[in-house]
Amino acid sequence: MSSDAPEPDAPASTDDERVSAQLFGEWEIGEIEYTDPSMRRYITVTPIAHTMGRHSEKQFKKSEISIVERLINRLMQTEENTGKKQQATRIVRDAFEIVAERTDENPVQVLVRAVENSGPREETVRLKYGGISVPKAVDVAPQRRVDQSLKFIAQGTQSGSFKTTTPAEEALAQQITGAADYDLQAYPISQKEEQERVAAAAR
Repeated sequence: MSSDAPEPDAPASTDDERVSAQLFGEWEIGEIEYTDPSMRRYITVTPIAHTMGRHSEKQFKKSEISIVERLINRLMQTEENTGKKQQATRIVRDAFEIVAERTDENPVQVLVRAVENSGPREETVRLKYGGISVPKAVDVAPQRRVDQSLKFIAQGTQSGSFKTTTPAEEALAQQITGAADYDLQAYPISQKEEQERVAAAAR
C-alpha cells in the first residue's frame, strides 16, 4: 500500500470540525456556558435544527434534541403555525440575527441564558383531602423547567406578534433578550415570577 494513501480512520480536518460546530452555518456552539448546573443536562446544543422527529416516540428523549429545534417545535404549536417547520425555522434564524445585532453576543448563548432564567423553581399542584382541594407548593424538575421556559417564550412571541404590526421574529428576539437580561417586563420572566409567587403563598 502506498504511504501517500489516507488512513481510513483519519480524523476530519479542522475546517470540517469548525463548520460542523455551527448552527445555521453561522453561530458557533462549541463554547456555550451554563450558569444553572441542574438544567445543563437538559439543555442540549447541537448544529442540527431538524431531526425529523427521530425522538418523538421515545419517552424523555426530547432532552437530546437541540434546544433550538425544541424552540422551533414550540413555535409550531399554534393554530396558525401547525406543521410549518420551515416558516418557524426562518423565524428563529431571523430572530437570532436580531439578537446578535442588539447584544453583540452569540444568540445561542443568549437563548441558553434565557431558558435558564425563565424556568420556575416552584409551582402549585392541587391535593384533595376528602372533598376539599388544597393548593400545595412543589419543586419543579429540571426537565420541566426547560419545558416551561420554552412554553413561556413561545407564548410571549405569539401574544406579541399575533394581530399586531410586530413581526414574529422581532417578537421572538424581544422575548429571548428580555429573558436573558431577567427583565421583569418580559413575558417569560413575568410568568415565572407569578408561578413562584403563587407557590410561595401555598407553602
